[in-house]
This record gives sequence, structure tokens and C-alpha cells, in this order.
Amino acid sequence: MAMATARPRPQVMRLTEAAAARIRDLMDKSGRPVAGLRIGVRNGGCAGMAYTMEYAESINPTDEVVEDKGIRILIDPKAVLFLLGTEMDYRTDKLSAQFVFNNPNQTSACGCGESVQLTPVQGGAADAATH
Repeated sequence: MAMATARPRPQVMRLTEAAAARIRDLMDKSGRPVAGLRIGVRNGGCAGMAYTMEYAESINPTDEVVEDKGIRILIDPKAVLFLLGTEMDYRTDKLSAQFVFNNPNQTSACGCGESVQLTPVQGGAADAATH
């Protein structure tokens, strides 16, 4: 009998170099110990949902922990299915500098870029994310 091999879990989120550098910079300036950057989604905004970001001083037992480019991202378990496959970038243009979420689960967004409509991942990926 061959043993079943565990499928590798998909990485929930990735950071671009620009996003990692900006987060590192902000954490260094925070002046307090930071366990990681907690990312989630909340209901609200004109398109239905908005991303949330905050520094976490500790890791919750339920957090999905992703390490990318030296940054520890803590993802609220309720947000995992909405964020699966997302790339977080940091963009600067003439008018603004902001974090941008390139999310394959996003079905629409409003003009302000803060509020999005997200659809949870369906099927096998959800199963993989819970083990």
C-alpha cells in the first residue's frame, strides 16, 4: 500500500518586493515589537468588502501564517478563502502611494480602490486551506 502524500498547501498570499520593502520600513518605524502584519477582510465600503491591515503584537492560534520575503503575514481564518492566491503590491504614482491587492477572487471594485467585491474560493482549494 503506497502512503498518501500530503498535497502542498497553496500559499494564501504573496508579496512583491515593493510591498515587502514598504512593510519592513513601516515595521521598523513602529517602535514596538511586531509579530507580523495581520490582513483580513471586513464587510463595508461601497462594493461590499474592504481589506484590513494592522500590526499584530502576537500570533493568534487560529491565524494562517505566511512567511514571504522576510515578512510574516497573519491572515484571519475567516479571510483565507477570500484572499487565496492574492498578491500584495505597493505602488507609487504622482497622486498616491498605496498597497494594492491583486486578488483573483475579486469580482468587482469601486473607484476608490478601497472597497471590493470578493467571492470565496470554491472546491478543492478550500479543503487544502483547512488542513
